[in-house]
Amino acid sequence: MTSDWDYLGKAMVVITTNGSVNKKGACPMPRGCARQAREKFPELPEKLGELISRHGCGVYDLGHGIVAFPVEHHWLDNPDLRLIERSARELRVLADAKGWQQIIVPRPGCGGGGLDWKDVKPLLARHFDNRFKIISAPSP
Repeated sequence: MTSDWDYLGKAMVVITTNGSVNKKGACPMPRGCARQAREKFPELPEKLGELISRHGCGVYDLGHGIVAFPVEHHWLDNPDLRLIERSARELRVLADAKGWQQIIVPRPGCGGGGLDWKDVKPLLARHFDNRFKIISAPSP
């Protein structure tokens, strides 16, 4: 099974995140692909926290070929389908603006978040084109 990290350096890799900032100014990235990204690039929680503090919860290019894609407002919340669709729309706009040709997206909210793929898939389909490859991330 292919991991989103297999694409790092070859395509933009999306990590699902939240829109909260802790007292230290960092975005908590406690589980899933966000945790994996934090382990690979320890500066990401602070960078994302700064972006959220300045601009609000949103899709952000974090550098290293990684894009934050919020699926929940707070790290303790359940994934929000409206936020996932908003993030899909923002990701499409960002991909267009940056000229990205391949974007790897895990099934947002469907791993540890517990959402059913059949409910999420149509939300993404409204905004994604053939540049977006949706993968089912392997279990850690």
